[in-house]
Amino acid sequence: MTYFDPDFLNFFIELASNNHKDWFDENRKRYEKSVKKPFENFVNALIFEIQKDDPSIQIKAKDAIFRINRDIRFSKDKTPYKMDRTAAISPKGRKDHSDPGFYVSLGPEKLMVGGGAYFLPPETLLKVRNYIMANPMEFESTINDKRFKSTYGALKGDENKRLPNKELMAAAQDQPLLMRKQFYYMAESDSDLILSDKLMDHCLKQYEDGKKMKGFLRTAMGMST
Repeated sequence: MTYFDPDFLNFFIELASNNHKDWFDENRKRYEKSVKKPFENFVNALIFEIQKDDPSIQIKAKDAIFRINRDIRFSKDKTPYKMDRTAAISPKGRKDHSDPGFYVSLGPEKLMVGGGAYFLPPETLLKVRNYIMANPMEFESTINDKRFKSTYGALKGDENKRLPNKELMAAAQDQPLLMRKQFYYMAESDSDLILSDKLMDHCLKQYEDGKKMKGFLRTAMGMST
């Protein structure tokens, strides 16, 4: 099944050189028809499929989808609209950037999917680090999982220069990923897939490829898997 027609991508291609409110308002009905509604339908279908594996996901597309408006308050770039449509599928959807759910981004430059924990409160971050330190072999098995490495390569994220205690600092000599303050993973594909009838299968395969890492992180955070 295909979820998008070529105008989904064409809308953003034209928006790139017309990224201002007047143009968007003139094309709002087109946005609703070619971008907003098809993306909602796709995300609802993706949620339905993921729920079969993860019953904790009880949200709708409206809970998962991020706004197309950019937050320009502290940005030098004042263009008001994003160049893709994005959603976070987790128990709390877009409102929780710490839950290692599933993330999708569809735009004219690329299709991007992934998961993991992008923002971790200090107490949760400490839990994850302590769990990794206490279970080094399980962590090694997870980051070296064949499916995970083939699709995502490695965990991504910013690092701290120091850790909260000497025990963690010592453990980081053997496992440098303990320095990370984010634990997420992303994979990029050609945007042609967005218009293909293989889009759903592609996303669900990449969901499966990150499932072991998702389970590890949820366990480390003290969540049910």
